[in-house]
Amino acid sequence: MDFLLTKEQKYIQKAAREFAIGEMAPVGREFDLNETYPEAIVEKARKLDLIGLFIPEKFGGPGLGYLEQAMVMEEFWKVDPGISQQLCSLTFGAEEFLLFGTDEQGKKFLEPIFTGDAVMGFAITEPDAGSDTLAAATTAVKEGNEWVLNGSKVMIGNGTRGTFMLIFALTDPDAARSKRHSIIIVETDRPGYKADPMHGKMGLRASDTAAIYLNNVRVPEENLLGTRGNGFHQLMAFFDRSRAYVSAHGVGLAQGALDMAVKHVRERKQFGKPIGSFQGVQFKIADMAVKIELARNIMYKAAWLLDNGTPDTNVTAMAKMYSARIAVEVVDEALQLHGGYGYFNDYDIERFYRAAKVLEIYEGAKEIEKMIIGRTIVGR
Repeated sequence: MDFLLTKEQKYIQKAAREFAIGEMAPVGREFDLNETYPEAIVEKARKLDLIGLFIPEKFGGPGLGYLEQAMVMEEFWKVDPGISQQLCSLTFGAEEFLLFGTDEQGKKFLEPIFTGDAVMGFAITEPDAGSDTLAAATTAVKEGNEWVLNGSKVMIGNGTRGTFMLIFALTDPDAARSKRHSIIIVETDRPGYKADPMHGKMGLRASDTAAIYLNNVRVPEENLLGTRGNGFHQLMAFFDRSRAYVSAHGVGLAQGALDMAVKHVRERKQFGKPIGSFQGVQFKIADMAVKIELARNIMYKAAWLLDNGTPDTNVTAMAKMYSARIAVEVVDEALQLHGGYGYFNDYDIERFYRAAKVLEIYEGAKEIEKMIIGRTIVGR
């Protein structure tokens, strides 16, 4: 077992860190406050091959792995969660093409992402279908050689910016519950597609989030991605992969919060000395560091297993659940160590605090991850 990163991985990690510090740090607070979409940063990240690192070269991607994707996301999230979330979402759902799509679909839809001509999204959540994805009621009805889609989705990344969406839709309402849905590719310039931005998020405010409305949207039959009626199983296979690098969101946010806390306790003086010299403060820092290191190791393991062709649903769920939990715990302690200063938005820890909670909600709520882990260990 080798825990050492390769020279290439260290280079990628360093490049991601320098990019985040140089591009995100100067504007992160402003973009969050004003809900500004980071258009120029998105373009620079694309040109530097810092998006979709797991996508093969034959589809225009960097051709690396999930571990490299996770490493880049960790470096990004250390600096600014909101801009980092937007960069991650540019290829959100691409795994569906890699696992279930044809080469023709991959070339048509994924390649333009890396030339700057496309942005994708994955529309799963509905007003009455969150964790219960099988309750999704958006329909896709086959009429001749077309699919006709109707329904609505909420809290969808890139809903207003995307050039195409993957729609998790009900295609076979009379089939068994897990065989009723399919995944359909919908170009957003088709008649009947509408997206409204959703403002007022607690955190990650630089990322595009929208409500989507589909009114008799017609797409050709070849826009079916994968197998009809297999949408739920395809969705779960996607989560088994995406949650590995989404775990890096939590690890990165927690590390960024710890770094801020360490800097503050070294500089802040009370009772005639830096507060970092007090044992109680050092114990807090130690606890935070241990949590982060443990989360990073299980995140690395989940990604490594994927890259070596042995995905483990349970390990990935553990990585996602634990990294999200420790992010919330670490950022809470980090803000506490900042005292009253941390409550104001001119300190970055305030922005990190607001961003942390969603990690326990999106990409599978923590309760869903616990359910997966429990059922795997105990059985249904």
